[in-house]
Amino acid sequence: MRLDISYRTKFAFDAPVRESQNELRACPVSDERQQLLDYRVSVEPSARMLSFTDYWGTRVDHFGVTESHAGLEVIAEASVETQDPPAHSAAPAMESLGDREFLNTHDEFLKPTRHTDWDEAMAQKALEVAAADGSDVVSAITGLNEFVGGRLAYEPGATEIGEPITEILAKGAGVCQDYAHLAVALCRSIGVPARYVSGYLFSSNERTGSVDGDLVRVQTHAWFEAAVPGGGWLALDPTNRLAVGRQHVKIGHGRDYDDVPPLRGVYSGPGIPELDASVEIRRMDPSRQPSSLMRPSLLAAVKAPRTREQQQQQQQ
Repeated sequence: MRLDISYRTKFAFDAPVRESQNELRACPVSDERQQLLDYRVSVEPSARMLSFTDYWGTRVDHFGVTESHAGLEVIAEASVETQDPPAHSAAPAMESLGDREFLNTHDEFLKPTRHTDWDEAMAQKALEVAAADGSDVVSAITGLNEFVGGRLAYEPGATEIGEPITEILAKGAGVCQDYAHLAVALCRSIGVPARYVSGYLFSSNERTGSVDGDLVRVQTHAWFEAAVPGGGWLALDPTNRLAVGRQHVKIGHGRDYDDVPPLRGVYSGPGIPELDASVEIRRMDPSRQPSSLMRPSLLAAVKAPRTREQQQQQQQ
């Protein structure tokens, strides 16, 4: 499936700021499931862009605005071709998770982090879910994905950045980042390496994954990937309780959200920013040759009310 994506973020400060330094992680990765066709970034006020690949394999576009400014607008546009992943045939026994080479290779994705610090009660629940869904690793992972999708209610604004995952589980509500963090924490608690994924979802309803038409206006999305001994990474979307497919576009992965925030920056000055951010995704007709990314529909301003949680995510 061919998708054209426009990620737009606009800051309006109530007083001019002297300088801002920013890192953007919005470029889709090329891997076995998707191929990046084109990508470009524009910034206003204009700024020199330094691009590099970070430790986790994600493209980072760094730019600084050194002149006084009362606003900042960033537009990242991408074209990507996606496909469904091949069927996951490996179904190793849970005992395979103890293989020393496997553990050493995935050590970074087995430890608790700020957003995935589980407790004994969570670990026990994960063991119960895994045991109920079969004796192999894939069944355990898919069972945990179902558990998270059924345990949390999708409720924007219900959680705050940095809120312990144990409290989010007790609260029973959150957004896609919380679903992903909870799934990662539960997997790691029983010895399954898992990583947080940032990306885009071509869906008119983030909670159900449904699509209506060829153009959607959404926010960035999150899911998780779990390592299967001898079988690579299994990607699942707990928010929608489904396997990651052609409607998912991956930006990058890390231990948790802090490793792959879409936009992070600092600024100098007394100004307080008001944030407007959105994602527009268009599904292209495969029978037509794609035109330039710089079409009016992709550059149009897409405004949507922002929750306090979303504002905090973009400011970090």
